Amino acid sequence: MSIQGRRMDMLSGTLWDKILLFALPLAASSILQQLFNSVDLAVVGRFASSPAEATAAVGCNSPVINLIVNLFTGVSVGANVVIANHLGAGTKEDAGRSVHTAMLLSVIGGILLMAVGLIAAQPLLTVMGTPADVLEGAVLYLRIYSIGLPFIMVFNFGSAILRSIGDTKRPLVCLIATGALNACLNMFFVIVFHLDVAGVAIATVLANAVSAALVVFFLTREKSEVRLDLRRLAIHSQDLIPILKIGIPAGIQSMLFSVSNVIIQSVTNSYGTAAVAGSAVAVNFESFSNFVTTSFNQAAITFTGQNLGAGKYDRCRRVFRLCMTYTLVLTGLFGLVTVIWRASFASIFTADSMVIEYASIRMMIVMSTKFLTTVYEIPGSAMQGMGHSFTPAILTVFGTCIFRLLWVWTVCRIFPSFEVLLLVYPVSWVITGTAVLIAYYVVRKKVLRPES
Repeated sequence: MSIQGRRMDMLSGTLWDKILLFALPLAASSILQQLFNSVDLAVVGRFASSPAEATAAVGCNSPVINLIVNLFTGVSVGANVVIANHLGAGTKEDAGRSVHTAMLLSVIGGILLMAVGLIAAQPLLTVMGTPADVLEGAVLYLRIYSIGLPFIMVFNFGSAILRSIGDTKRPLVCLIATGALNACLNMFFVIVFHLDVAGVAIATVLANAVSAALVVFFLTREKSEVRLDLRRLAIHSQDLIPILKIGIPAGIQSMLFSVSNVIIQSVTNSYGTAAVAGSAVAVNFESFSNFVTTSFNQAAITFTGQNLGAGKYDRCRRVFRLCMTYTLVLTGLFGLVTVIWRASFASIFTADSMVIEYASIRMMIVMSTKFLTTVYEIPGSAMQGMGHSFTPAILTVFGTCIFRLLWVWTVCRIFPSFEVLLLVYPVSWVITGTAVLIAYYVVRKKVLRPES
């Protein structure tokens, strides 16, 4: 495998090993980032003055936070694709200009998101029907967390830039350091100062600030064409337009996906604090599975983007096949392990028997079928890498978001149970996966011409 410094050669040589070397550190990075929230839950679930209420207050914010940040996280996908295309085509000056546009965009977006989080925290959580004994703590957590949103955006965009050259190891280094810092700060603020929900939120903000600083440090000292010079930060329209053209559909897809999860969270809230806390515990394991999928999504986007820019269409097809295979196998195995030891895993976060019961129910239904997300995630990412972001966005909105809302408003009213609510996930995954997979083959036939 040819690697120039930290840059991976995606245009020649074997793919199976390079995709793994790209995706596995990225998966580890994402899992560590999720562990910020997992450690928050574990600490308040064990050491807060009111463990169930504190766990619910932290956990019920996950869909709200995703709703707020996913639009700009999608835009970072656009930055990844545009920079990867430039690198594949050998237009280094264009790649450097895109880097500075993307990083300034991350700062602007982070500040806007912080304002939204601070203002909308109470209205959003109230509309969601957050239990009264949880609401005050949930609002406090979200407002403090929102202060750290600019740092999260800078880290996500900076990581996307590093991924465009095949570097997923330095983001992992950032998150190993800040994950350890977050765990220590959680213990310090909750156990020593008894700050409970506020303490874990403050710890997360500080850890995110350090991760953002580290990724900026790496970029400013990068030797390749993606080196960041803070004096050159500017918005260039010739870069902004393609970034937004690819990134906004991806962001809207993720944002509307989060809207459906907010609605599902609202129904979950109606089952009481134990159900909210149990779901919050189970969602941690769903997130770990998601991050395995996301890592191969990013591999599909980046490898496809570079090889498409270089006109190597057969490699684009092989990238898709490998990413599909790896993701199906890994998420399937992880789901199996989680389901078998579901009660033991849940007990890491709480000692409350009712919370463990609800967590176990959710793991049994959702984690046993989580591998199905591969069938729409990888084809959608491959299409994004080919510059077709709108098609998977539309199909995912209809197959997942709108269908889930219809399920909540119809099926759940006829059969009002926690288990029926959760069945919406595997059913929507089958519908969406079928549609997106068909669309991928249609788009691929048009874009990936036979090589001469």
